[in-house]
Amino acid sequence: MGKKSRVKTQKSGATAVVSPKEMMNLISELLQKCSSAAPSAGKEWEEYVQIRTLVEKIRKKQKGMSVVFEGDREEYFSELMAWAADCGASCDGFEITNFADEGYGLKATRDIKAEELFLWIPRKMLMTVESAKNSVLGGLYGQDRILQAMGNVTLALHLLCERATPSSPWLPYIRTLPGHYDTPLYFHEDEVRHLLATQAIADVLNQYKNTARQYAYFYKVIQTHPNASKLPLKDAFTFDDYRWAVSSVMTRQNQIPTEDGSRVTLALIPLWDMCNHTNGLITTGYNLEDDRCECVALQDYKENEQIYIFYGTRSNAEFVIHNGFFFEDNAHDRVKIKLGVSKSERLYAMKAEVLARAGIPSSSIFALHCSDPPISAQLLAFLRVFCMTEEELKDYLVGEHAINKIFTLGNTEFPVSWENEIKLWTFLETRATLLLKTYKTTSEEDRAMLEKAELSPHSRMAIKLRLAEKEILERAASCGRTKRQHFQQQLEQRAPLPLYEESDIALLDNSDAKLPIILRKLEEEGEEEGGGGDKEMKVVKGGSLVNGERKATEEPDPDADATPQPGGAEEKGELEQKEKEKEEEEEKEVEKERGMKEEKKEERGEKDMGLGSHRQEEESVEKRTGDESKEIAD
Repeated sequence: MGKKSRVKTQKSGATAVVSPKEMMNLISELLQKCSSAAPSAGKEWEEYVQIRTLVEKIRKKQKGMSVVFEGDREEYFSELMAWAADCGASCDGFEITNFADEGYGLKATRDIKAEELFLWIPRKMLMTVESAKNSVLGGLYGQDRILQAMGNVTLALHLLCERATPSSPWLPYIRTLPGHYDTPLYFHEDEVRHLLATQAIADVLNQYKNTARQYAYFYKVIQTHPNASKLPLKDAFTFDDYRWAVSSVMTRQNQIPTEDGSRVTLALIPLWDMCNHTNGLITTGYNLEDDRCECVALQDYKENEQIYIFYGTRSNAEFVIHNGFFFEDNAHDRVKIKLGVSKSERLYAMKAEVLARAGIPSSSIFALHCSDPPISAQLLAFLRVFCMTEEELKDYLVGEHAINKIFTLGNTEFPVSWENEIKLWTFLETRATLLLKTYKTTSEEDRAMLEKAELSPHSRMAIKLRLAEKEILERAASCGRTKRQHFQQQLEQRAPLPLYEESDIALLDNSDAKLPIILRKLEEEGEEEGGGGDKEMKVVKGGSLVNGERKATEEPDPDADATPQPGGAEEKGELEQKEKEKEEEEEKEVEKERGMKEEKKEERGEKDMGLGSHRQEEESVEKRTGDESKEIAD
């Protein structure tokens, strides 16, 4: 069982003496810096360094103030298992074991068959937004719009409050959480530098900025808001505390249905979250009848083998940023590519109309996949329309079988023309090649760096991610080149073009690769596909799946909008206008990719910092000082 002494004030060094006024001044400076207008293109790294400098100054003054547990987390595993058994969770057939490089996970203590229900966790064990409302945090939750809008932030503060409460029913779980994480929030500055010029860098910098802003905001709230006076954080709420709580939530949060099943809420799921990831299918669901999370075995497991689950179709960038690991054999790895039809193009209206009929926007973020082929049906359809001539566009708008031919745009068996295929694959080859030129190192240089034994684990992770992006782009360029040569040969040999006939619609049935493009969703970051019963809610570690359909997940980095989604037509129009303005800005950024910027050595990474940003717009933050209330929007 665990130690009797539950928590203690950290004593790992002399506690810095700092007056409340001095600390509040630093916090105000940090909040102002993090809430200012977004930096101009190329200045994101400079802003990050400035924010980080302020944070490090605050951390130095807070040294020795954090609340930590005595002993190592593994000393509390037996207490976790005993608590789980008392709560009615399954505790037979597995045990918690250290798997070296993969860290702690679940090991089978007997043979487990594929699809066998081996793990279930009742609701009473879960930490949720709903349990936060009924806790000491409830008073502040009822008054603070940020907590009400961002469940991830609510969970982070809920976790901190329960950690500091000796009588908390969740202590057996909280004591077994890692003391630190490998998310980029814990990277040293030189380790983050390895990600400069990668597609991941924008999200990494935003994650740090958002976390710092939220910390500064809630520090002031905890010190000044009347409803925060009873929180056990008033005397000890450090940046390290908040970073730990954010990372705990970020690496573990899931959506589950509320008790009545009418909506979903965010939750931390003890014991089940010890499972590590592998490729596969979603095998966890929520049983509303028994009111518990249930997990069936992904495959057959022999005694002493590690039990894995599938976290969802996350890219390695998502795994690194939000889970703190790089998955070597990621079957779903991908890089983002922003494409759009220029509004100044003469054929814009026609292309936009064809795309609209296919259910594809004229400007969107697509993905280049690590698989073969590297492009999806949606991207193939977009590129075909993007490269169409005026006559080809007319054929798909008013020609014979025009309506039905829209269904063939994402089907490889029905090219628009040989010339169109040559154009689109040439475009893909050129675009991938240009993106490769934006990196500061080559793939060969990255592989050589990975051979160095002195690399820190975080640096190694960052370089692996950088290399993985390049390898996907290299495969896309190679595929584009091969396809271009093939269709060039078809054209030169005057090969007959497969002609679409109305009877060919049967070819589009019963195959995911050939589904009519209009019936398929545009690919989104982390989108899941699958089925779920009426009483089952699929839950993905670090994500969410409701009855087989991916829902918008609040990320605890967090990069979510703190204001509710617009509901009225007027608000919607304003949002669409902002999106159009954003698209135009992104189109300008795309043009910049064709040139390499000259940079000073000490300002590495100022090039193409905005490549492929995909997270939601940053949250608005409401700053309160005494009775005053002022909204700070990015």
